[in-house]
Amino acid sequence: MRGTDNNGQYSKIEKNTIFKGAIHSKTDIRIDGTVEGEVVTTGKVIFGKDAKVKGTVLCGNADVEGTFDGELTVSGTLNLKTGSNLKGKVRIQKLIVESGATFNANCSMHSAEDGVKKLKKVNEKEEEAEPVANIL
Repeated sequence: MRGTDNNGQYSKIEKNTIFKGAIHSKTDIRIDGTVEGEVVTTGKVIFGKDAKVKGTVLCGNADVEGTFDGELTVSGTLNLKTGSNLKGKVRIQKLIVESGATFNANCSMHSAEDGVKKLKKVNEKEEEAEPVANIL
């Protein structure tokens, strides 16, 4: 994985972790545990084979090996690996589906410019918002 802003660093939700809430990042995220809520990043999201994600995800690119149920918007490429299970609503630019992946979704495709515009709007809203807490 390559982090977008953080010299190869990325955030990770471990296998035995359950997270409920919102994650907003400018780097890559790897999910191996359970996530319910919202994930937003300009980087890549990797759903490991044990991942169970339910909610809304907006990202630059995504690789799915685990389970996803919800609304997924990818400005770039969505890669569904063997054994993955995706259902819900999907908006992407490019789609790669390996043999053995399950894809039961309402899917629409957009141009590269539309995907970048959507991520830009999210970044602009985050920059305008006042931070709730500053953690060093």
